[in-house]
Parts: sequence; structure tokens; C-alpha cells
Amino acid sequence: SGPLKNMDFSVQEGGGPRILHQFTLEPPAVSFRMSGEKAGIIDIEPKTGILYINGSLDWETKQVHKLQVESLDESGNIVKGPYAVTIYVEDINDNPPEFNQTKYYGVVRQNSRPGKPFMYVHATDRDDPTTPHAQLSYSILHHFPKPYEEMLFQIDNVTGAISPSRTGSYYLDPQKQDTFTLVVSVKDMAGKTTNAFTSSVDVDILVMESLWKAPPTIHIKENSTQAHPVNISKVQSNEPGVIYDIFEKEKLPRLPFSISENGDIYVIEPLDREEKDTYTFFVVSKDNKGELVDKPLQIQVIVEDINDNPPVCQQDLTIIEVQENEIGGSNIGTVFATDMDEKDTLNSRLQFQIQSQEPKFPSENLFYIQQDTGTLQLTGRSLSKRDSAKYSLKVLVTDSKFETICDVEVHVIDINDQIPIFKTSDYGSVTVAENIPIGTVLLEIQATDGDEPNTGSSFIIYQVKEGDPNNTFIIETDSETNRGFVKINKALDFETMPVYNLVINATNPEPLVPDVQYNSSSLTMFNVFVTNVEEPPVFLEPVYKREVSEDVPVNTLVMTVEAYDPEGDSVRISKFVLMEVQGKYALCLAYGKILFLQKSYLPVEEEIYSVEVVVSELNNAAQKSKAFLILHLRDVNDNPPQIATDYPTFFCYPVSGGERTLIQATDADEQLFYSKFTFSLANEMNARNNWEISQFNATHAYLSPKHGNFEEKTYDVPIILNDNGNPPLENKVNHKVSICKCSSENSCF
Repeated sequence: SGPLKNMDFSVQEGGGPRILHQFTLEPPAVSFRMSGEKAGIIDIEPKTGILYINGSLDWETKQVHKLQVESLDESGNIVKGPYAVTIYVEDINDNPPEFNQTKYYGVVRQNSRPGKPFMYVHATDRDDPTTPHAQLSYSILHHFPKPYEEMLFQIDNVTGAISPSRTGSYYLDPQKQDTFTLVVSVKDMAGKTTNAFTSSVDVDILVMESLWKAPPTIHIKENSTQAHPVNISKVQSNEPGVIYDIFEKEKLPRLPFSISENGDIYVIEPLDREEKDTYTFFVVSKDNKGELVDKPLQIQVIVEDINDNPPVCQQDLTIIEVQENEIGGSNIGTVFATDMDEKDTLNSRLQFQIQSQEPKFPSENLFYIQQDTGTLQLTGRSLSKRDSAKYSLKVLVTDSKFETICDVEVHVIDINDQIPIFKTSDYGSVTVAENIPIGTVLLEIQATDGDEPNTGSSFIIYQVKEGDPNNTFIIETDSETNRGFVKINKALDFETMPVYNLVINATNPEPLVPDVQYNSSSLTMFNVFVTNVEEPPVFLEPVYKREVSEDVPVNTLVMTVEAYDPEGDSVRISKFVLMEVQGKYALCLAYGKILFLQKSYLPVEEEIYSVEVVVSELNNAAQKSKAFLILHLRDVNDNPPQIATDYPTFFCYPVSGGERTLIQATDADEQLFYSKFTFSLANEMNARNNWEISQFNATHAYLSPKHGNFEEKTYDVPIILNDNGNPPLENKVNHKVSICKCSSENSCF
């Protein structure tokens, strides 16, 4: 209650009758009067001044009620006022959201971009839009049908935009399912409370075939005379307003294609199939931010051939040789030509025809050429070199549009009807020492041939026919004189083969005519006597390699060295040690047995020992040979780990805590026996209470004091090192640690 004045009131809608305020009378006022937007339920009791609402206010009907109140005296005259009384109606959530349609219909294209809206639903709420009462949230309640675990569609909970999900963008296919029904729900209170009002609506969606698809393979005829650019195809995105672009799959100097802003694809210049017969490139669609809208489409272009290339002779002059005795109908050679037009088409089909023959004697038609293969044949008779040694032909080669002349020469060659004949049937003998060098010429031989010189019919090939099972000899022919040179091809060995009785034949590379055969005139004899040369003994192996463990016991037999004398004499094996470390390591006994002489453990500083072994003839010590024994010592894990340095570690006095120093372990064995050292403190000298040790890496650890109560002196710290080898070796080391006063250079003084 209170005196009459301007007042504002906030009243929640609904709720029924209620008293808002009581105005008090001030003499000479005896009553109150109200006017304004009373809505039939707002008033004031004149005598008592009680302002009341006799019913329920409705925010959706009127949000503000403006009233005037004045006080009156007994005569009805205004004492005070009028004063403004304003009642603000507060909204409550008393209205459910309502969709603006009873049913929605939408169309989506196959492969549309996920998240790109193709339709919207819209709902309103009559409650106060500035409060959560009218804040709406959309969701998909049901999805009919639902062929996959994930929904094919999604909705923006704020805007109501419906778009394909990632799954939908990939799987939507009108061939499989072209209609879907979504039940879309909308809630007020932003969907965050359980007592929010909810409405729902059906959304029918039609799936249509994607507009964005690669066109069929494009065929373009080469060397087109049309005005360029020429439209060859078109693409269209599912979304409007996209930007089209082309990028190449292959690295080309210049891509002869372009695309317009509406998706028309053009070839911008004539193409040449012989230069490139296929093109592959991609077309993309982008939004105004440069982001891809659709997946790139691969475009395939095939350049079709036209007949624009003449036949080309494979050789400027084709030379064919024909023997005199070739019978009529024989294939004597082929004229080859090519055409750069597309293979296996009529554009590249070639046909052959003999246009002329010179000389025409003894007939104009001595030759015939197969029309489609270019194979040249003799017609009815054999050629004779006495008639002509050479014929020149003009061969016409044509395709369906062009023609070319190929030049052909047919050379008539002598037939091989004469055999080589040796000047003598026996070249006697020669005596040589078994150590004669390889390549030495022992003999020159000569045969003659009556066929045409410098042809395959007269060239002579010499071979050892008998008496040389191991190809110890080789015969080379001088192509100008047909002389043969008998040479040493492999080392001679008196003990294996003291005498060679050689039978040598002479032949031609060109086959003889059928009625002629090689006979004894093409054979000759030659004997080679080999004399003995004193040879040294021979080891079975030039180098003997063995591997033994370094802890091999004394007098272990590690290998046996064997040798023999080619002449069969007895041999003696001895040895010289080339490397000596703490004495000799090997002893060579009779029969070449090699024993270890030294103590059981060899020094690990040396891994490989070389021993020179000598063999000599028993009756002739000057005849000797050498071989090498290479002994590789395999390390064993026989050295315990040690601290790498002998000088003590120090910490500056007084010890404050937190200091640490790095110590290193080392091992004389090969590293394969210790991939990682481990460090620990021995349980003695109170070490574990005073010190701690922590692993840093495979070979180092940190040592640090555990407290600051150390005297200024040197301590023994018992550290246990383990090399984790096979077998593992452990070693306890008393490591010296000094606690000392330090100089400014941080060193003890």
C-alpha cells in the first residue's frame, strides 16, 4: 500500500484473480477512479483503493495494460492525478509450437553434398520469442524406410534445414529406393527440458538421379576442320551457382580442353591421333569459397583416326639375296612398309604391287608379290647369275587414299656347290711344353673353295672334329685369306693328356646344295705332343678359412690342409706363422693337421690370424707352393663390465641435494654380448641410504647423493654392474666419490 503515484507492475499471465496494490487516501480525497486498458478484469475499489485483477491475463492477447488512477473529493473533483499505472504481462510456456504446413514435400539429388540443405521445415510458437518458451529445436524422430544403421538425412536443429548425411550422400540411389518419409519433431524450451511442448510433421522426400555424372567416353575425329572451340559434352552439378574447372590427370604441355561457366566442355584446337590418341582429365565443381561441391568427374576422350598418313617404306632400298637354285614359287623375301594411321583399321591396311622390273630379261614377270603381305616370290623358274646378277623392282604400296613406291634389289648369288679342299691331308706333328701360354699359335692351315668369293658359300670355318674332348685348341679363320690358325685355348697338362691326334674339318656357313656332300678332301690331320715340365705341389684349396671360439681348448684340431704333386711325388707340408702375439698359435703336424698351441684363452685384441702354409716335394724342396690359413676368433662373454674411468667422481662440499653425475660402464667383449648394462647399488657400506643410481641409457647411469649430510672426504660407493650377456656377467666395483670444496671453476682444490 501507499499514496497515489505512478507505478509499474509485472504480472504472470494466467493465475486467476489477485490483488496488486492498495492506494491510500489523502484528505480531502474520499475515493479513487481508474480508466484505461482494463480489459474488463482490471479495476480499483473506489473507497479502499485496492487495485485488483478479477480474472487471468493473457500475454498472447495483450502484453501491456496502460491505466490512469486519480483521487476524488466528495464533490467528485480530482484531488490528485491522474497517475499512470502500467501492468506488464509476463509470458509462461502455454503454447505448443506449430508447423506452418501440415505436410512437407522435398526433392533431393543422388550424391548431393552432405550437409547442403535441399529443403526447410518451419514452425512458430506464440509464446514470448525473447524467452526459452519460444526457442525451438528440430530433430528427426523417425526415418521410413531406414535401410542403414545411420540415417540418410539430417536436420539442423535451429534452422530446420534438411540435408543428406554423409551416409545419404554416398548411398542414396533412386534405383534402389526413391521415396522416404521423415517424421520431424519440434520442441520449445530449445528441447532442453522434459516438459517442453512437442509437435511433429511428416516430410515426404523424392530421390532423383544425380545430375553430376561423367558423360560417356567422348570420341573426336582427328584433324577436324571445324571452327574451334567445339562443344563436345556437358556436365551439370546438383547445386546451382557452382564454378566449374578442369585439371589434368597427365602432365601435358597444354591441355586442349576448356569448360564454360554453365558446364559445357570444349575442345579448343584440332587433335592429332598420331601425336596422342587418348586424353584423360577431371572436371570439378566448386562453391564461391573454392571448396569442392561434388566429387571430381573423370572425362575420357578418344581421338578417332582418319586416313591422313601415306605408307612409308621401312628401308630406302630393300636388298634380297636369292640363290641360283631357288625353285619357282619360293619365298625369297618381304617388302616392309608402315602406316602411322590406327593399327588394324582400313586406314592402315597396305597392299603391294610390282610396278616395274629391270632388266626384263629373260622375262618381264620373274617375280610375284603377295598383295596383302608384301612377300616376294619367284614365279615359274630359277634365276641364273649368267642372265643377270641383280634385278631392280619398283613396288607400289597403297592404302585406301595414299600410295608410295618402294625400291627393291634382288641379288642373285652363287649356290654352294663346291666344298673346301685342304692343300694337304696331313700337317704332321709339333712338340710343345705343357706350360706353353694360352693363345699361342701352333700351326697355320689352308683350304680353298671354288664358290663365289666373299660369300657364305666360300667362307671357310675350321673346327677340330676329333681328338680334342676338352676344347683345348681353337681355330680362327682370317676372313680375307681363309687361312686358319690353330691356337692353345686351355692350359696343357702332360699328366692328363700327353698326345693329341687331331682331325680338322673345313666347312661353309652356307648349306651345300642337296647333291653335294663334304668328303675326305675337307679333312686334315695334325698331331700335338706335350712334354712334361716339373711342377710344384698343389693345395686342394688356395685359402683355408675357419672360425673358432676364443676359448677353444689347447691342442684342438681346427682343420686339415691337403696337397698333392701333379707328377705323383710325395709332398711335405710345413708352416710359417706370419702374425705373432704372445707366441705362436698354430702347429702344423704331419698330414697337414692344424692344432692350437697357445693357452686356452686367446687375447681378444686380435680377431683374425693369418697363417702361411707351405707344401714342398719330399725329394725336391725347391718345388713348393703356398696357401693361407685364415683363422677368425669368435668372441665369448668372458670379461665382466667395468667403470670406464679410474679417477674419482666428485661433488662440491657442502652437498645441497639434487646434484648428480654421469658414470659409464664398459666391457672388453664384443658389443653383441651386452646390448645394455644395468646399474645397481650393493647392499653394503650403507650405500643405499646415502646414494641412489638411475639408468640414463644403455651404457650410462646417474649417481647422486640422497641427502646433504656428507663430510668432506672420499667415499667408496659399491656399484653392481651387469652386462646382460649370454651368459650374463656381473661385477661389483667400489667407485670412488669425493666430497670436496670446489674452486670457482667448479673443480676440487
